[in-house]
Order: sequence, then C-alpha cells, then structure tokens
Amino acid sequence: MSQFSSEDEAELQSLLRELLKSVKDRISGAPSVECAEEILLHLEETDKNFHNYEFVKCLRTYVESSLGTVIEEETENFTRGDGHAIGPGQDTLVHAVTKRTRESAKYKQMMQTLKQTMMVVVESLINKFEEDQLKKEEMDRKSQHEQSSSHYTDNCSDSDSSFNQSYAFIKHEQLQVIAEKLDPGRPREVRLEALQSLCYAPPSDVLSCENWTGLRRNLSAALTDTDPELSDKVLQFFAKTFSSSPLNVTKDIYSTIGNMTTFWIRHPEKYMEEIIENTLSLLALHSEQGMSSPGSEKSLEPIHLISLLDIKATWFKKWMDGYYSRTVVLRLLERKYKSLVNVLVFCPSGPARRTLYTSKELEFVYFVHSLCVLGRLVMYTNGRKLFPIKVKKRRDPVTLTDLVVILISIMCVCLFVCVYSLDSLSPTNLVMEVLRTLCDRTECAVECLYQIPVIETLLAPVITLLKGKLTSSAPKLNSLESALTHIADTLARIATTERGLSLLLYDRNLVSAEGESISAAHVVVQFTQRLLAKELHVFSELEIPPAVSGAFIFVCRQMYNTCEGLQVLRPYSLHECIAKAWRTTSSVSERVPTPVPGAPPVITSQELQSVVAWEEMLLDNLLNFAATPKGLLLLQQTGAINECVAYMFSRFTKKLQVSRCEKFGYGVMVTQVAATAPGIAALQSSGFVQTIVVELWSALECGREDVRVVHPKSTPMDPIDRSCLKSFLSLVNLLSSPHAVWELLGHRALPNKTEYNLREMATSVLDLMDRLIIINSDAKIHSLFNYEQSHMFGLRLLSVLCCNLDSFLLLESQYNLSGLLLQGQRDNVTEPEFIIDGPSVERNHILVRIGTVGGPSERRLPPRALQKGNDPYPWPMVSTYPLPKYYILDVPKTLRTKQGKNNMFKALDPTILYVCLLCKTVCVCVCVCVCVCRYGKFLKLLREDSEQDLCLLLKHCQEFLSQQRVSVTSELSCFQGGYPGHDWFASTVFLLMHGDVGRSLSLLLRFSRLLPSAFLWPPRLHSSVHLPIEIAQSGIHPIYSCTAHYVEMLLKAEVPLVFSAFRMSGFTPSQICIQWLGQCFWNYLDWSEICHYVATCVIMGPDYQVYMCISALRHLQQDILQHTQMQDLQVFLKEEPIHGFRVSNYLEYMEGLERNYRSMVLSDMRSILPRSS
Repeated sequence: MSQFSSEDEAELQSLLRELLKSVKDRISGAPSVECAEEILLHLEETDKNFHNYEFVKCLRTYVESSLGTVIEEETENFTRGDGHAIGPGQDTLVHAVTKRTRESAKYKQMMQTLKQTMMVVVESLINKFEEDQLKKEEMDRKSQHEQSSSHYTDNCSDSDSSFNQSYAFIKHEQLQVIAEKLDPGRPREVRLEALQSLCYAPPSDVLSCENWTGLRRNLSAALTDTDPELSDKVLQFFAKTFSSSPLNVTKDIYSTIGNMTTFWIRHPEKYMEEIIENTLSLLALHSEQGMSSPGSEKSLEPIHLISLLDIKATWFKKWMDGYYSRTVVLRLLERKYKSLVNVLVFCPSGPARRTLYTSKELEFVYFVHSLCVLGRLVMYTNGRKLFPIKVKKRRDPVTLTDLVVILISIMCVCLFVCVYSLDSLSPTNLVMEVLRTLCDRTECAVECLYQIPVIETLLAPVITLLKGKLTSSAPKLNSLESALTHIADTLARIATTERGLSLLLYDRNLVSAEGESISAAHVVVQFTQRLLAKELHVFSELEIPPAVSGAFIFVCRQMYNTCEGLQVLRPYSLHECIAKAWRTTSSVSERVPTPVPGAPPVITSQELQSVVAWEEMLLDNLLNFAATPKGLLLLQQTGAINECVAYMFSRFTKKLQVSRCEKFGYGVMVTQVAATAPGIAALQSSGFVQTIVVELWSALECGREDVRVVHPKSTPMDPIDRSCLKSFLSLVNLLSSPHAVWELLGHRALPNKTEYNLREMATSVLDLMDRLIIINSDAKIHSLFNYEQSHMFGLRLLSVLCCNLDSFLLLESQYNLSGLLLQGQRDNVTEPEFIIDGPSVERNHILVRIGTVGGPSERRLPPRALQKGNDPYPWPMVSTYPLPKYYILDVPKTLRTKQGKNNMFKALDPTILYVCLLCKTVCVCVCVCVCVCRYGKFLKLLREDSEQDLCLLLKHCQEFLSQQRVSVTSELSCFQGGYPGHDWFASTVFLLMHGDVGRSLSLLLRFSRLLPSAFLWPPRLHSSVHLPIEIAQSGIHPIYSCTAHYVEMLLKAEVPLVFSAFRMSGFTPSQICIQWLGQCFWNYLDWSEICHYVATCVIMGPDYQVYMCISALRHLQQDILQHTQMQDLQVFLKEEPIHGFRVSNYLEYMEGLERNYRSMVLSDMRSILPRSS
C-alpha cells in the first residue's frame, strides 16, 4: 500500500471521523486549541482503547505493509553482524533496528505519502464539520428558546436586581427530585438536565435544604465523572456558590472540589500547573507579624484559612501522590515559593500554651497542617533538596537533621507536658506517623534518621532515666509510657536496615549514665535490663507497663537476631534476663486458682489476659535468639527451647510472620533450629515435624478434597510436582543436618506392615521412609494412589539425604539401602535390557552417588535427564557392585607419584603436623572403612588390605576421646554412646599417612593438644570435658555455634547477595557449612584441595576454616543466585560438588579476611576452651 486510492481516502476520512467522535468529550472540554492539541498528542498515554480504534489499526496496517521488509532485512543484518555494530547509546537490538529503519528511503517515502493523504482527508473533514456546525447552532437556538420557558419562575422576582442571574426560587421538594436525578445510576441526559436546573437555583436555597448531604454526594460523583460536560456543570454550580455561600458551608464546597486532583491527569499539564501555581502563590502571602509576635494583634493569613479547611493537608498529600503533579509542585517550591517552606518550617516548634482558647486552637491547627505538609515533603528526593532552609529567629539554616530533631523533641515534649483529647490530631501521633513513613523508605531514612543527632535526641529521655534524674518533675505515668513506647518503636524501625543497625551498634557518640562513650545499642540494652529487673527509680513504686518493656526488648531483638548484633549484646546476657522474666510471669499464670462459683475471683479475666500476653511476648523474643547459630546455643542454655519452639509452631500454623518488621515467615528459623539435636527434638515434640509430613502426604497422595474435579489432574512432568515442591524443600531443610536424621530415625525399625489401609496417612519421617522410599513389598505399592509419583518423590528425597555421608551411613546400616536399590534395579529388567523410567534413572543416580567417593574431577555422576534420539539413556545401569568403570575417573596426574604420596605434603615435615592437630572419635559402621579405603586405593595412597588398619585407628581414637567426655543424662541420640557420626578427619589423616596406623594415631594425639583440633576434628569436642559444662551438655557443637555463626556474619558483610539468597530460599549458610566441614569436604572437593584445606587451617589458624567457607560460597555466587530463582538452592548445594574451586586461588582473599576479622573470630574460638590444658 505505497499509494492511497480515492476509496482509501474516503475510508480514512470515515475512520478519522469516528475517532474524533470517540474523543469528542475530551477535546470539547479543553480550555484552548493548544490544550486540545496536547490531549490528542498524549491520547495513546491516556486512552486505554487507543489501539482498538479502527483508524489506528488502519495506520498500523499501512506502516507494516510499507516497512515490513525493511525491518526484517535490518533485523537479519544485525543478527548476523554484517558490518553493523550497536553503539553504546542503543541498549537493545530493537533500538538499533528502529534507528536504521527511520533512516531508510522507504520510511521517508511512506511519511511523505501519508502526510499528503492526511492533509486531503483533514481538509475535507473540516469542510463537512463547518456545515454540520451551522446546522447544530440553528438547532441549539431553537432548543434554548423552548427551554427558557420551562425554568422555575416566580412573579415576585425583581428583574432589575443584581441577584437575578437566571436564578429562580425553588422548593425543597424540587431539590429532592433534582438530587434523585443526579444519582450516578441515572442516564447521562437525566443527570445533565438536573444539573442545568440546579445552576438556575439560588445557592442559599440549595445549601440550606434538607437534602444537601445526598446532593453533595451526587455532585462529587458527577465532578469525578469521565464525562466532561457533567463535571463542567458541577464546577459552574460551585463557582456561583462560592460567591454567595456563608462561611459555615465554604468548607463543604472546598472539600468537594478537592477531589479534582484525582482526575486532573485527564487535562493538559498547563491546566494543572496553573492551579498549583495559583494555590502556592496564595499560600505564600504572609505578613511580617503573622501570629508569631506575642501580645501584638494577630493577622490571619491564607495558610491559616486553608489549615482550618483541611487540617491534615489532604490537598497536599493528593498533589504529592502522583509523579504527574509532584514534579510541578517541587519545581515551583524550589524556584519561586521556597519562602512558603520557610513559613512551614518556622511553625513546628509545638503548639504554644495560650490564655485565649481560640488563638491557641488556631495556632494548633496551623501547626498540625504544617507538620503534615513537611512530613509529605521530605518523603521525596527533590523535597529534601529544598533544605537547608533559612527561618526567622534562627541564626543557622534548618537542615533535614535539624528538622527531624525538632519533630522528635515535639513528640517527647507534647507527651511530657500536655495530652490532647483527639488522638488523630495528637502531635505525638502525627510525628510518629511522619517518622514511620521515613523509616519505611530507605533513602529517606538514610538522609533524615540515620544521623547521630537524631539518635541522641531519641535516647535523651532514656539516658535521663538511667541517670535517675527524672524525679522532681516526673510526668504522668501514661505520658511517660507513651513517650518511651514511641521512642522504642522508632529505634526498632531504624534497626531493621543494615545502615541503621550499624549506626546503633558501632557509633560510640552517646554518654552513658557512668559517663563513658558508648553506642546506642549499649544504652538500649542497659535500659532494657533495668526495666526487666524493675530497677528504674521512676517506676520504683509502680508496676512497669509491659508495653514499655516489650517495646525495648523488641529493639534489642532487632539487633540480637543478627550475628553482628548478638556479638555486641552478648556480654549483657540478655537471654538470661528475658528467660528469668518469663519464668516469673509463667509461674504467676500457673498459680491462678480455678474459679469457685460464688467466690470473688483472685484475678480478673482482663488481668489474666495481660499476664498471658506478656508471657507470650517474652517467649516470642526468646525464640528470636534462634535466628543465629550462637543465639540458638544461648536459647538452649535458658532451658526454654521446647516452649519457644511450641510457641513458634502455634504461630506457624496460623501463617503468621515473625514480626511486623520481618518480610518472611519462620522458614529460616526452623532450618536453623533443625540443624541441632535439641532443636530437632523440640520440633518433633511440638508437632511441627508431623504437620509438615501430613501436609506433604495430603498434597502427594490425597489432593485437595474441597475442589470439585471437572478435569483429571495432568500427569506431572517434573520429578517433583509443583504442588509438592514446597513440602519437599521443607523436608530437605528439616533433614539437612545429620543430627536431624539421627534423632528422627536413629535406632528406629521400619513398620513393614503386611497390609496398609488406603486412608492411613504418614505422620512421621519414619512413615515416609517406610511408605515412599523403602518400598519392598506389594502391600506398600498398593497402598499408594500415585505410586510412581510418590516413589519418585521419596527417591529424590533419599538422594539429597545421602549427600550427607553421616546420614547415609545411618540409613545404610539400619535399612540396607544399597541392597534395596540394587534389587529394585534387577526387578526392573526385561531381558536383555533395563526398563528406562523415572524410578530406575533415579535409583541409578543414587547407587552411583553412594557407591563412590570423590570430588568434582574424581567421579562421574549420571544425569537424570533423558536425551533425544534412539538411545535416551546411554549411561550404564547399575544392578550390582562394584560400579562400572565409566563412573570412576582416572587418578589426576598430580597424585601419581612413585611412592603414592601427595605432592603438597612433601613440603611439610611430619613433626609439624604432629604438633598441629586435635582429635576425638566415634563408633562407625564397618562399611565406611571399605568406602574410605576404596577412595584411598583410587588415589594410590593405600594398599589393598588397609580396611583393618583403618578400623584399628578408629577404635584407638574412640577410646582416647571417650576418656575426655562428660557424663550427660539426656534422651538425645547424640548422647547415647560416643560421637554418632563417622570420624572423617581421622580417615583423612589415615590417607595422608598412607595407611600407617602408628603415624596416624601419633599425629592425632599430638594434634589434639592444639586449638585447631576443636574445629577440624568434630568428634574431638563432642560433649568434651574441655568445654564449659553448659556447652558440653547442650548437644550443640562449637563448629555450629562458633564457626557457622561467623560464616553467616562475614557472609552478610562480604557477599551480601549470597546471604540474601539464603534468606529468600529458607535455607541457611550454616547448614551447608556444617555438612562441608563435618565430612571434611569429602565429595565436594578433590583430594588435593582437601589436603590444602587441612594444611591451611593447621598452619594459618583455625579461623581460616571460616574464611574457607566464605571463599567457597563467594566462588559459587552466580550458581547460588541462579538456583535461588529456580527454587532449588538447598538441593543444588547439597548434591553438587564445588566445581573449579582452588584454595590457592583464594589465599590472598582469605588473608584479607584474616586482617579484618581475626581479632574477633580467633579470640572467640579460643574462649570456648577455658578448661583446655
């Protein structure tokens, strides 16, 4: 369609006419021709039906037919890269192709043709329009003459009166009819006729009628209607009303018109700018005296009047809500009306106390209005740029920080001095609303709140109370309580962000009660301790309100639920203070006697509810110590871990968040708790584990009973159906630690029933193991509605569990997993080939995983995905051991030496290693010796008959370590006998010493005297006498409470994206780190890197264990971020080795970490062994 025919021109004319009819209302409402042009130019932005107009569709078709080939050619050229390069200013291929297309000859030809054609079409359309307009004007004259005789008239009206502006007297009944006709549900013509009649009625009659309320509501609806003719009629009525209405109804008219800001985006920008500038110009008018000179005659200014009309500055809030108008307001304030900001800033000094009530009230209204405007203004970047502001009676300009300090002072002064009856207009509540808004916006908080003077002002009352100086002029208790609660609320919001938390923890610019310089965190925790101990003088004779104590505990909680915050607050033993207060409160609630009929109650129901609420608040705050590894140890030491987990379970079942400042639920905290033996035991006793299992079973086997099945459910294509993914990840998080597997499955035999009821649901992890994983009978198969899907779920879960070698050893020793899986493969054969299905592929993967040990370049795992083609699964199927040679890679050349020794250890004198190690051992299955020795033989480090030597070494280590173990009375599995897992460090040393039992044992005994043994050798400190008794009996190993704690702390500071990814996934860095460290990186690093890890930590210090984990996670950053989006982070980290990681590549990075953190990390590692010789 390069040229338009006459038929095309006629069609375009018709389509254009239809388009103009569709937007007629918008164009006719424009105040000028320029405004009408603006409306048409921005039609695509403002009209949601723009692309549905036939005229637009026709133009699009013409453009596509004219330029389609050009666009295709340019796209192909850029894709091939034929001499074209996308410049730095062109972000995408689309931009580049568009630019080239617009420069083409066809584009210029198209534009010229289109322009000429449209000129002809428009000229013809204008001629027709003029003809139609003449006819319409004639018809309007006739209709107006007829309508004038139908108006309401009265013979008593004076034709010479100036009030006779087409007005007529009107009865109340007629106004009621008009109000009914204005209902938004009536047709447009009826509403328009009613408005026309209303405009001829006297405003005084309308405003004084009984139906004014309903009439006003319908007028507001018409004002916001999309029909411009309706809204214009309403504005005409209001314009006449303003000229004659009394003052008592002006506010009603003003508030109704105030809704105009909600729809002025439909009008040209000039129209909006004119309204805004005229309003600001009016408000900027003020006298020199104003209301500021006491004793002088006061003059009212426009800003006082608008404050009376709209005390909370709703008009300004609406102006600032949309970017469309906000930019205009801020630009005008900066360029022309900055004096108006000066007036507003000058006002917030708090309402003064006056003798004349009216004057005080007016001043208060002005104050509230100014406060609301300023609060909205500083929310935006350009609004904050208006500061500093020069104001009267102040030598220095008012900065943003000064303004916030003034606001906080107002909040405290108003509470301590005067209490207002209206809570919604209370200065305290208004200031708190502003502060909350600033806290919720990061940029606002950084510029306005995260400043030393602000923190000093917030904590000034707290420091005064700590010093005991608030005695002679103490405020009312309710006022003091409110002030402290608001202060704590603001501090808690500041502590939720990294910048704010750092300010509270580390900036030592406050002077304590003792006169020393300390940080805000120390002031807050000291005050909290005094509150809990009831040692504050001002509250000495009264009960300290729980709201105050709870508010300040919550501030502390925002700090101690982070690793860095707990590091600062730990010396105060706040967990013990909270636990003591909880026990006291709990004993009170337990001692409440059963009510006796007729006898007066010992405690009222309201008082009892308060006690119970305070008890739950204390439990909630205690629970949040479990957010970090070291905090979980402190929680266990309080003896309240079971009650806290039970409370968490009650909130978890209600789908409640951790707190008002937390974006996520309890997923991370549950994972943290499940990493330890006492934690998983508490989860089990609370019913948490059962709930997760039942939810999984319902999703996997039952489906939703409340959904009517119209179409059958599609067969899932993924190994884990999306409906079960959340339950799968919850189980992975729960069972990630070997402690969880030991506690939930240790010494527990499978039911192996002869018959299973179809309605019998799994309620424990043991049931899942029996029903979904170890399916060794027809009864189990027939008990599943979705056998293949459910069994695949169980096998995927088993694969993840077996990634932890200690968990695998337990399952293998109790349930003979490998034999069961091999039998399943043999049963899945149709001679002469295997049946390739989901379960057989997954079993094959697991058999290879558990049948070999090695790092990323030492073993090959079969993939789970099938290939296209005739042979979808070319990898060897495993049905017997040993594995096919395909899965066992060649020994790396660096390990092939004449004597089979590792090259790296040639440079290390054995005596250095003797002096550098620590140890402690445990019972282990005999099968693990075979596994370890097989790996050693693969590495050419051991001879063929080394299994007995390894067993002998492990026996000697167990005997040695058992002599240094404290006696613990506990039902936890980890205390039943020795260390429940395998001694992977002793096995590593055995391979290092090439299977020499004597040298290995001598090395371990000498190493056990040194600090690194506490962290490199997990069995060494298992309930050891060298630990403080409370740690030895806790069931929480120092590797978790110390090493993993600092891994999380440093990861947040050094690799924040990875730390955030863990938080989003519900997994914790400590979980994967204790798995890496517990098995000495076996299966995650190649043997050479394992040797480097051991040597580095022995020679450089045990804190390098922390730096090693940080380096590994930093190395995996891109993979971690990717798998977080795929929602399988925990599965990826557990199943995949650390590809491409070399210790030598990260030594320089680890040395940098040492310079920054060694003084803290190493000193804490040393502090956990006070009883060590």
